[in-house]
Parts: sequence; C-alpha cells; structure tokens
Amino acid sequence: MEALHETGVTVRSATPDDTVGGVLPRWVALPESTAEVAALMRVSAAHDLAVVPAGNGTKLGWGNPPERCDLLIDTRHMLLDNGSTVEHSFGDLVAQVGAGLPLDVLNSTLSRFGQELALDGTPRAGTVGGTLATAIAGPRRFRYGTARDLLIGVTVVLADGTIASSGGKVVKNVAGYDLGKLFTGSYGTLGVITEATFRLHPILTDRRWITVEPHASGEPASPAGGGHGAAALVTELASALAEPSAIELEWPDLLGTPTVSALVEGVAAGARAEAVRRLMDGYGNALITAEAPAWWAVPPGEDVLLELRVPPAAAYPALRAVAARGLPARVRGSVASAVLWVALPADVDEAAFAGFVTGLRDDLRRLGGALTVLTAPGEITRGVDRWGPSGALPLMRRIKERFDPGRRMSPGRFVGGI
Repeated sequence: MEALHETGVTVRSATPDDTVGGVLPRWVALPESTAEVAALMRVSAAHDLAVVPAGNGTKLGWGNPPERCDLLIDTRHMLLDNGSTVEHSFGDLVAQVGAGLPLDVLNSTLSRFGQELALDGTPRAGTVGGTLATAIAGPRRFRYGTARDLLIGVTVVLADGTIASSGGKVVKNVAGYDLGKLFTGSYGTLGVITEATFRLHPILTDRRWITVEPHASGEPASPAGGGHGAAALVTELASALAEPSAIELEWPDLLGTPTVSALVEGVAAGARAEAVRRLMDGYGNALITAEAPAWWAVPPGEDVLLELRVPPAAAYPALRAVAARGLPARVRGSVASAVLWVALPADVDEAAFAGFVTGLRDDLRRLGGALTVLTAPGEITRGVDRWGPSGALPLMRRIKERFDPGRRMSPGRFVGGI
C-alpha cells in the first residue's frame, strides 16, 4: 500500500515466516522509532488495517489466531530517542529499553555493570515487548516477581497513532490507566509497546542448585502418588530460612516421582545451599551443583503447551487432577508460585485434547484455578477455547473498546475473542 511507504518506514511483503497463528499478514513494517510506529498506526487507522506487533516471533503462535492481519509491525530495529537500544541509569538500578531488544542481549549489556533484569523462563531470543505482551515469567518469579512487577514505565502507541506513556520517563499519560499493568499480558490487543523502563537488581554470581527426587511417602501406586512428598517438600522450602530464589518441579511421568530443585544465590550461598540440602535429604538424595538442571526454565514441550495456575495451597490437588485426565502429560514449573507448564504429546488427537482441557478446567475451577492453551496446532483446538472462561471479561471488553474501538489491534487473539 502506497500510504504505508509514504510514512518513510521500510515496508515489505510478508512471507510464510511472518505467519501469526496460521494467519499470513499482507505487509511487514520495520520502524526504527516510536514516532515511526505512530505514523504507521495513523495510516492503519485511516485505511482500517488490522495490526499485530512482533519481535523475534518466538510467541506468535501463542493465543488465538488473529481474525485478520494486514500489517505486522516488526519492532527489532527500533531505537530509543537517544539512538541507543538501552539507556542505563547504573546508580538508580533502572534501564529504559526498546521493545524489540532480546532479553539475553539486554542482560549481556547490563552484566558488564554487575546488574540484570531478573526475568527468566523466556525463549532465548524472546524480546522485551514479547515478554511483556505475553506476561511470561520463569523460576525466579518466586523472589523477584514477574515482568509486571519489575516494569516501572512504558511507552506505547495506541490504535489511532497516539503516543502515550506512564510511570518512569512519562511523556503523555492516558488519564486513569496504569498502562504498564494493562499492556502486560494483553497479547498486542491494546496497542504497540515501543519502550519499557525496568527496575534492575545486582547480579548475584554465587548460585547453587539443590536437586532431589522425593520419596513417594509410602503412598500406594496411584495417579500422581509421588506428588504428595514433593508438595510437602515445596511447602518447607518456601518458608525456609535459607530463602531460595526459586523452587521448581520437573515431572515427566505423573505415575512416577517428581524432581524438585531449589536455587540459592547471593550472600553465603554455599552455607545456605547446605542447609537446603539437609532439609531436602529427608525426601531423597539431594545434590548441590553450580549449574542449573538441564530442564530449568525451559518449557516441557513446544507443540502442545498449556499453562496451569491455581492458589499455591491447591497445587498438589491440581497435579492429581492433571494425572487423572489419563494423558501422558509432562509438568514443569513452580509449585510454590503455583504456575505450571503442562505439555502433551505432539500427536494428541482432537477429541482427546478437548476432553483433557474441558475436564481439567472443571477440576481447576473447583480449586480456584484456570488453564490456558498457550500453543497447539489449529487442527486439535477447533472445539476448544484456548483461554477458557474469565470473570473479568466484561471489564476487559470495556478496556478494549476504550483503547481499540475499531478492533484493529491483534483482533481476536485474547480472552473472549478480544
């Protein structure tokens, strides 16, 4: 479209590599600044173009396929106003970052100053914008919180091309809204995140992982029978004086015994790790290592991946519910924070998948939990709502109407077809 080229932004035709959940855009734009994104959005508004923001594309298969996608905005070439990708305030432990910067590149830059953005569990090439848009967080959420907790300022471009900011480095506020909290986890349905400002932490270089396969606590063989010992161990670790930064569970076979691993880092890490090892030895043979287990902060699968959330006290009943569904699921994640990944076999059929998701959601609802289908082939999700029911849906729809009344921002990708 000629109007897109008139913005001065590089625009090319889309290729199959640009597909969003199976939907191929018409064009891909490569802006280099927030102002250029605003220009693209003004043209899109004038011509009723549906827009999807993207970084390195590591999570473009997550969520619902968009109802339509005319323009993919690739944020990887964007710079801050000062011409850099990172503006680091060392003394304040703060960094302002372009949305298209991969997290591993950001932390490599910050590490030279002994600081980091304490987020993990994202794909290696995952960008700042993609991490915020999908609200993904890894093992150390137990100590440091999630992206939403570490975000102190954000700049976005709204559907009509308005540039708005909130928090640190404010340019223009949208009255009454905390943009950082609204846009984190919104899957690109409210606008385009172009810049973010984060609170940083000093790098704690002395790190020890303590790993154990818990005993089955003498329970009879049954689905998730070995989980009770793991649940008891996690409860003890969560309140331990050694203050682990993360407590993760790896359960490749729900008829077997799970592995539990805890991370201790910082001051007196060696002595604290030894204290954790002694605690864990009551559940199995605990080992201390200087390297993380190979499965740490890595999703248990890529083809069919779900996210399970429940109150921490309901984590063990939730695991039993997963096992009782009868499919060979692999579970990994934080029992202490009660956010778990569930991977199913790539060859699961449509009926089995629908039965698993529907039945497990019924079980989790009674526990105060929820289940989201992060990614799965379209042919097995036809009869399944990837997001499931949400009591907040009426409010979310009002927010969508406020920010994107024309339904042009990633239409249909989020909860309730927002």
